[in-house]
Amino acid sequence: MKNFKISVLDLAPVKEGKNYHDTFADSLDLAQHTESLGYTRYWLAEHHNMKSIASSATVILIGYLAGGTSRIRVGSGGIMLPNHSSLVVAEQFGTLESLYPGRIDLGLGRAPGTDRVTAQALGRNSATINDQFPGQIMELENYFSPDTKGPVHAFPGQGLNIPMYILGSSTDSAWLASELGLPYAFAGHFAPEQMEIAFQIYRDNYKPSDKFPEPYIIACVNGIAANTDMEAEKLATTLYQGFVNIIRDDRKPFAPPADDMDSIWNPQEKVLVLQKLKYTLKGNIKSIAEQLKAFQEKFNVDEIMFNSHIFSHEARKHSYSIIKEAVELLK
Repeated sequence: MKNFKISVLDLAPVKEGKNYHDTFADSLDLAQHTESLGYTRYWLAEHHNMKSIASSATVILIGYLAGGTSRIRVGSGGIMLPNHSSLVVAEQFGTLESLYPGRIDLGLGRAPGTDRVTAQALGRNSATINDQFPGQIMELENYFSPDTKGPVHAFPGQGLNIPMYILGSSTDSAWLASELGLPYAFAGHFAPEQMEIAFQIYRDNYKPSDKFPEPYIIACVNGIAANTDMEAEKLATTLYQGFVNIIRDDRKPFAPPADDMDSIWNPQEKVLVLQKLKYTLKGNIKSIAEQLKAFQEKFNVDEIMFNSHIFSHEARKHSYSIIKEAVELLK
């Protein structure tokens, strides 16, 4: 089992009884906390039209968190590129990189980050996405190049070293990332079904690039750690309820832990939720260490990124502390 880095994925979750200001303050505090623990990067995800998630203006939040930290890398996990002009993304991330040199990541996805109606409001044309997404990545590479081809240039942006990552929840993006020679991040925290085959495709077909001569894999999983396994299981019910709400198309704020999930989900919902949350590392420090070891023995990734929907902010911070301790225990 090789050494691996650990990082944070934050959707800026909105909780019952809290407002957006509270949510953003919690994200900054968590970024500062995980930076102090030595986490590698802190990514924010673009989502729209969801009361439970406040990271819709992803670029603004990246700047806010980068400005409140000093070492941890901050970036997108990801920017849903077909929602945007490639030039605007290049200018925005060029601005961020100029403000916070050497600390900005650009993770890129092709999904809308929302429902079909909202995707239409964002101006997406679903018929052209598969052709548009690879072309937009090439546009970004051109805009960031010191020798930009064509009459349009990204200022700031041109000549800046802003690493790009391809995000995916299926095998399509694995093929694309391998073809372009870019790092690959998989959304195992909600789409575990194709993760293993996606990693195999990416590794077997990887074409080295100047910036990334070797393949690089980030696996995103859910992480819920506490002092005891029983406490972690109780904390996890906030995550379970969030996925039940998605199934029911009710994106309301995240709820506090429940005493009895069987009174909330029906048997079919339970099966589906637990299937989608297959890669949820959960328990005390010993349990987390054992699960990390088993995960790495199976997938052997370069980095594990933890998403943690825990209702109590202090319990969420404590969870990331325990995860860090579990990684050290493995070493």
